Amino acid sequence: MSMNGERAAAYPAVWRPTVAQEAVRLKKRFGREADYVSGGTLLRTQWEAGLKRMPAHLIDLSGVASLSGFELSGDCLAIGSLMTLTACRHSPELAANFPLLAQAARSIAAPSVRNAATIGGNVMSVVGDALPALLAYEAELDWDKGEARQSGTLADWLTKAESGTTDESALLLRIRLPLRTDAKPALCGLPAQPTYRRFACYEKIGRREAFTPSVVTVALIGRIGEEGRLRGLRLAAGGGRTVPKRLSRAETELEGAVADDRAVARLHELVMEEYEPEPDAFASASYRKRTAANVVSAQLWEAVRGYEES
Repeated sequence: MSMNGERAAAYPAVWRPTVAQEAVRLKKRFGREADYVSGGTLLRTQWEAGLKRMPAHLIDLSGVASLSGFELSGDCLAIGSLMTLTACRHSPELAANFPLLAQAARSIAAPSVRNAATIGGNVMSVVGDALPALLAYEAELDWDKGEARQSGTLADWLTKAESGTTDESALLLRIRLPLRTDAKPALCGLPAQPTYRRFACYEKIGRREAFTPSVVTVALIGRIGEEGRLRGLRLAAGGGRTVPKRLSRAETELEGAVADDRAVARLHELVMEEYEPEPDAFASASYRKRTAANVVSAQLWEAVRGYEES
């Protein structure tokens, strides 16, 4: 099935594989002249804005059943890459175990877009607003690369994507979120797990509440132990054209710090130093820095106040 270049730009050939391996074979065959597509919301936006040329071939993934569904196993929750943002928003598994991701899905675009847009598409955009929540939860990605299936961390893949060194033919199969090991109840006869006061937040700051690109998107999770110290801090930030990243220096420096106003102030300083947002016509890098630092430190302040009052 082929078309000349001029017609392909307006009327791409659509291929409908039913298994992941077939989809990858098609992508390898056509290379940059083909795009994977499911909801297509991002692609349509890019075409309409002139940011991306319409390809000669579209590989429709909607018929690949293995890319759908939620699977809760003993140590992780796997999310098929074709699950829509609406499905993620309403998933009881996500709400119970990974509420920040459900919250992120609720904040992206308008309802009609969320009904079509997929979690895999949000990841593959490299700047999707779900990414900070996924990074905070230390998500891993499973890929079909044709000859073999591979897995790796989301953080590593984003680093490669930003540098342009990813395999363009690789098909994202699922996103895996590790379950908390300290959430398991103590076994009979063994010492009880330490008690913690957990805190978690996801914030998307936009220019208005309606459908709009974010200015800043942040996710923060952690806990305050019985001894009143911060433990297990996970912090990620993105927004706009910024590729989201974990703020590892802030996480490391505040591990074990006393949960007090000094920790809140230090977190503000570290976010200002470590977060490197991309500016655009609507918001400068310095504005984004201040916004992210203010939001994250305010959330930690609330967690500290709650711990002191408990």
